[in-house]
Amino acid sequence: MKNWVNFTLQESQRVAHNTRIFRFKLDPRESLGIPPVSHLIVRAEVVNSRGRQEKISRSYVPISDLRAAGYFDVLIKILPEGMMSQRIARLNLGDSLEMRGPVVELQYKVNMKKHLGLIAGDIGITYMLQLINAIMSNPKDNTQVSLLYENESPEDILFKEKLDKLSQSHPNFKVFYTVIIAGGERQGGQGHVSADMIYKALPHPSSHTLILVSGPPKLIDRVCGTKDKERYSGQVSQ
Repeated sequence: MKNWVNFTLQESQRVAHNTRIFRFKLDPRESLGIPPVSHLIVRAEVVNSRGRQEKISRSYVPISDLRAAGYFDVLIKILPEGMMSQRIARLNLGDSLEMRGPVVELQYKVNMKKHLGLIAGDIGITYMLQLINAIMSNPKDNTQVSLLYENESPEDILFKEKLDKLSQSHPNFKVFYTVIIAGGERQGGQGHVSADMIYKALPHPSSHTLILVSGPPKLIDRVCGTKDKERYSGQVSQ
C-alpha cells in the first residue's frame, strides 16, 4: 500500500487497563500479507495543544496472523498524552482510519539463523509476536527462538496465555518473563532486564545467532546503550 487506504473498524477489545486491540476489516478473501517485523503508518486529523486541527501520523504493528483473511488486528496503548491513540480510542465501529505500508524493520528469511534471542518490553512484544508466529507456523522453519519479556507488573504482560501455549506446543520456542513490580504468584524474574538474565535466557554470541530488541526507549538504552550522533545503538553485551 504505497498510497493511503481507509480501513473500517470492525471490533475493539480491551486487553489491559490501557491497551486495546482494534480489528480492521478487509475483503473476505483478502489478507494483509505483510512480512513479519514490519509496521503500518496510520494518519489522522487531531486537535493539537493549541486547539488547531492538524494531520499526524504514527506507526503501529499488526499482531494478528498476517495470512488471516478478512481482517487484521492492531494493538494500541492508549496514553493520556497520546494524540493519535486518543483519537483512535474515540473511533466508533464502522468508522475508518487511513493507513499505508508496510515499513519492514528486518528482512527475515526462513532459517537465516539457528537461534534468535528476542528482548521485548511492554508493547514492543508486537514485533516479536509477528516473528514468533511466522516461525512457529512454518514447518520448514527450524529456528530456535528465546524470548526475554519485561513488563511493569504481572498484570501488564500482554499475550501471556498465547506465548505460554506456543512455548508448550513448540520445543523450539522458550519464553522468560521479568516484572519490575512483583505481585501474586512469582513466575520468572524480577527487575529490569539484566546482563545475568540475558546470559541465562538468550543464546550466547555466535555467527549463528541474532539478538533483536524492541521496547520503550529506556529499555533500548539499558540493553543496547544510548544512540550515538548517527542514531545507532551499541551492540548487546554483558
